[in-house]
Amino acid sequence: MNSLLQVFILSLVPTFEGRYAVVYGIGRGYPLLGTILAASLGVLTLSLVLPVVLPYIDRVMLWLEKTPLKKIAHLYLYYVERVRKKAHPYLEKWGFWGLFIFVAIPLPGTGVWTGALAAYILAIEWKRTFPALLLGGLFSMALTIGPALGLFG
Repeated sequence: MNSLLQVFILSLVPTFEGRYAVVYGIGRGYPLLGTILAASLGVLTLSLVLPVVLPYIDRVMLWLEKTPLKKIAHLYLYYVERVRKKAHPYLEKWGFWGLFIFVAIPLPGTGVWTGALAAYILAIEWKRTFPALLLGGLFSMALTIGPALGLFG
């Protein structure tokens, strides 16, 4: 598989996202600019697609509750509740900047996926969600690029 396609696909994976996809690409010796662009394209894709797709996931989960796969629905609902509790104080207090910071922190449990889910759960409009997800995701990548290149130690 094409090396930059690998970076792009990894940038779409929850919790991995662009911030760790770029580290993966740098660690594998892929071209730096191409790696950054591929991971950034993944962040852009998630920022555009997730706010539109998330409402449909709820419908699927409600349907799954009536099937033998109800455990999957319950896991999703548990995750949603956890995200709501974790992100709500940031978003309530700081709005756009709270969502941006929440997405930008390069730790598991934060990021574009979780930020998009939090924005959906808390009914933040798309015109505020999209830029916070995109800029937060890119900033998170920037925070991980320096150490990946050995610039801070």
